[in-house]
Amino acid sequence: MTDSDGERRPAGELETSVLAALWAAGTPRTAAQVRTAMPQPLARTTVATLLARLHEKGVVDRLPVQRGYAYFPVEDTHGLTARRMHHALDQGADRHAVLARFVDGLTSEDEAELRRLLAETGTADGGPAD
Repeated sequence: MTDSDGERRPAGELETSVLAALWAAGTPRTAAQVRTAMPQPLARTTVATLLARLHEKGVVDRLPVQRGYAYFPVEDTHGLTARRMHHALDQGADRHAVLARFVDGLTSEDEAELRRLLAETGTADGGPAD
């Protein structure tokens, strides 16, 4: 898929637009309803395919309506970001290296917030993560 100027869209851009439309709606939406709410001019079948893929990934769930489905997000944007971070860590990469680089890129404010959250959940001292 390409933009109007012939450049490829960044990975996940359309899925993000679909999710934004679902989050804004606040109620389950069909592919046609999502398509209408999106800023990009896409075919209904493209939106339906994106929704089906998001459903397969567990990012959205669906309810049967008429001859199709109405979709709704399983998580808010923060939960989705956390899910993506966990997914990236679970891809078989060196977890230590990935986390170390992530921490190296934090601002001092973000690092302080991370330390506070770890202390709050009891994981800063190697305690249980749940």
